[in-house]
Amino acid sequence: MRIFRLFYIIFIALRFSLDELILHHPKLKSLQFVADHLLFWRNQQAPRGARLRLALETLGPIFVKFGQMLSTRRDLIPLDIADELAKLQDQVPPFSFLEVEKVITDAFNQPLSQLFSQFDETPVASASVAQVHFAHLPNGQPVAVKVLRPDIDKTIAQDLRLMDTLAWLIQTLSAEARQLKPREIVAEFARHTHSELDLTLEAANCSLLGRNFADKSMLIVPEVHWDWCRKEVMVMQRMHGTPISQRDALVAKGVDIAKLARDGVEIFFTQVFRDGFFHADMHPGNIQVADNGQYIALDFGIMGTLNDTDKYYLARNFLAFFNRDYRDVAQAHIDSGWVPADTKREELETAVRAICEPIFNKPLKDISFARTLLSLFQMARRFGVIIQPQLIMLQKTLLNIEGLGRELDPNLDLWKSAQPFLTRWMSEQIGWRSVIKTLKSEIPFIAKNLPEMPRLVHEFLTQKTQNEVNNPIRAAIDTLIKTQQQQIYWQKRLVIAIVILALVEVLLGAGTLFIS
Repeated sequence: MRIFRLFYIIFIALRFSLDELILHHPKLKSLQFVADHLLFWRNQQAPRGARLRLALETLGPIFVKFGQMLSTRRDLIPLDIADELAKLQDQVPPFSFLEVEKVITDAFNQPLSQLFSQFDETPVASASVAQVHFAHLPNGQPVAVKVLRPDIDKTIAQDLRLMDTLAWLIQTLSAEARQLKPREIVAEFARHTHSELDLTLEAANCSLLGRNFADKSMLIVPEVHWDWCRKEVMVMQRMHGTPISQRDALVAKGVDIAKLARDGVEIFFTQVFRDGFFHADMHPGNIQVADNGQYIALDFGIMGTLNDTDKYYLARNFLAFFNRDYRDVAQAHIDSGWVPADTKREELETAVRAICEPIFNKPLKDISFARTLLSLFQMARRFGVIIQPQLIMLQKTLLNIEGLGRELDPNLDLWKSAQPFLTRWMSEQIGWRSVIKTLKSEIPFIAKNLPEMPRLVHEFLTQKTQNEVNNPIRAAIDTLIKTQQQQIYWQKRLVIAIVILALVEVLLGAGTLFIS
């Protein structure tokens, strides 16, 4: 079965002349000549990006999803191909209601009639991995039920193995393709796809995002009905809204479009910099708008995460960019480790200035914030940077946000909307608010270890004195042969002692000032 699938994939690749992506290499020109004359029946008229898109659509939903992911890797693939792949729409024919019923009954070991008082047989949405039906719980509450496609895990596993084999073949035959790291791209796609095959993971993502926006002031996240969730089934609150792509319908309902666009930018930066957890698949099909102008998030299979270090350096890069401080942009790339430590800052600064400076001569509303960021990433790649996966997810999301924002309000200024938020966030990270926040979080640790500090300091000083009394050379040898664990142990204890004693001194001094 697998060998037939492989032959079919090769046939489709030849049909759409995708072999030229490999055979154009100088060493393989003779094979290209043979292929052009023997395979005269194939499609060679359309541009290469369009032919690749058509081939992926023909091969089925998993390849369509791969093409969507590939379209976000503009740091790796030519822009003409990325632009064409971005046209892929994740609209897949639904599977039958009998199959839906079987998946649900197998997951719960109960008949559908006992789980739901009413279940719509016609799906409201169908994608490559799952489809959604409306239903009612036994208590009459309306819900949305997401159901995995039958045996989708086996289909995906088979296609992923074939994709990896093809990527290996391309990487082996073409030195130019090797620079694009096709096997790493397939591996990244596999990670994201596997996470979508367990709907309990998606339910957990939905629940966390809902807690982060519990006030529902700008973003509404459906509640998860955990008792009705399994790996193959996810049941959540049914949402009522207008697809964000239907701008005219939103205007007719009295929604403030300009405010909606600004809120979208703030929601994005709040997810990224406040929470470090963001919806990474914010295309129009996954976003609706309530009649009062609130965003409604849907589909939580792909989420991005950032740690505190990533957030700090991203904010620093953004703010330096806003202020035209190209030296700090370059230094931030070096400090964060996004480029090698031996990178010459002056050269990187010059490259950044060459990209950024021309755009400041244009009206801000005409500047593509996301494309400028992409240019920065591509420039950094020239200097040896390895783009982190979490930044790729951020890049993809930023592209989606910019596209949505500009469709809603062409005059939207992403810079103007984002700068106050980032300035406030940076102030909270490095200002007095950050100090207070850190002290509050460390109070339990300080309280637990404070009684031990005099003994730890005494032990450390005693050991140091004994080492000084002994033969200095012997002491140095003994120090070198100590285990790394012992060294780290005493270093940590000393640092803890010094930090806590210093904090005690500061607090006592503050108390004295207060009393006086």
